Amino acid sequence: MNTPVSNLNAKGPRPPDHPAVKTGRIGVLLLNLGTPDATDYWSMRRYLKEFLSDRRVIEVPRLVWWPLLNFVILTTRPGRKGKDYASIWNNERNEGPLKTITRAQAEKLAAWIAEGGLGPEGSKVVVDWAMRYAAPAVKGRLEALQAAGCERILVVPLYPQYAAATTATACDKVFEALMGMRWQPTVRVSPPYYDEPVYIEAVAQSVRSGLARLGFEPELLLASFHGMPQAYLDKGDPYHCHCAKTGRLLREALGLPQQKFRLTFQSRFGPAEWLKPYTAETVVELARQGVKRLAVVTPGFSADCLETIEEIAVENARYFRDNGGESFAHIPCLNDSPEGMRVICAIVARELSGWV
Repeated sequence: MNTPVSNLNAKGPRPPDHPAVKTGRIGVLLLNLGTPDATDYWSMRRYLKEFLSDRRVIEVPRLVWWPLLNFVILTTRPGRKGKDYASIWNNERNEGPLKTITRAQAEKLAAWIAEGGLGPEGSKVVVDWAMRYAAPAVKGRLEALQAAGCERILVVPLYPQYAAATTATACDKVFEALMGMRWQPTVRVSPPYYDEPVYIEAVAQSVRSGLARLGFEPELLLASFHGMPQAYLDKGDPYHCHCAKTGRLLREALGLPQQKFRLTFQSRFGPAEWLKPYTAETVVELARQGVKRLAVVTPGFSADCLETIEEIAVENARYFRDNGGESFAHIPCLNDSPEGMRVICAIVARELSGWV
């Protein structure tokens, strides 16, 4: 017997004595890495401990890693990193730029939906944001969405390229929160978007606009992605492949010959071999080879953060100039720019298909 779809979707009135429960709404949770609560030693230590204790991030055996982390790294690194964060801190809001930008992305997404971006059914959608590490915590924001009546939630990890140390651990945190819920909402997770045309074109347009604002014409464009240990690739992580495809599609979109485009990996940590070529070493090498004008884009980051603002725009700029380079520029991430929001809105619209 075929039951009409309208009957399956029909919802009758609740009994008069039914407790008040908000239902029928749909949540969208934007999710990024995280940022410390402050730049002092103890705030930095808490943040680094949570981050570096994640077994998705550090796969070294616990017996080796625990004493190294607690007796060496967390003794020395918080002070140094606190100074780096202080140099880029949003003093007006007293927070890291990643938090400022992710909030703005969520607010602009909500405004787009309110203006009819998802059609009439968009009125059911509630937008929120969270961080994998530190605040606002994933568990709290999922609970808030559920309390607002969200029976279905779309989780959007803001990592264009998939990696176990980013996308997977973000999903782990979501699933961990669901494990503690008696009444779980239905959850979808948006896939990585490293080769999505809307993303490639957005980055390409951002590069074109960034280059147009420079007072010089770079001899070469370097695309720097966050690195990971080579061992993770050897174990089957697809991240390197995703980065390579993003780089190739971006170069083609910009119409650049191979000799004017390089792909590198930054943010190496520890003595192990990481994905190569390394950004810092490449910047030094290019300067010593006579390259005088260099621009760097960071397509693996959806929002500017310590690794782009300080590591690329300050630290690597210094490496370049100290070794003979003259003009260096970091092209900002997509952030909450019109190009960046087109990407987020397109992903959300597609992944909510069938729900709205």
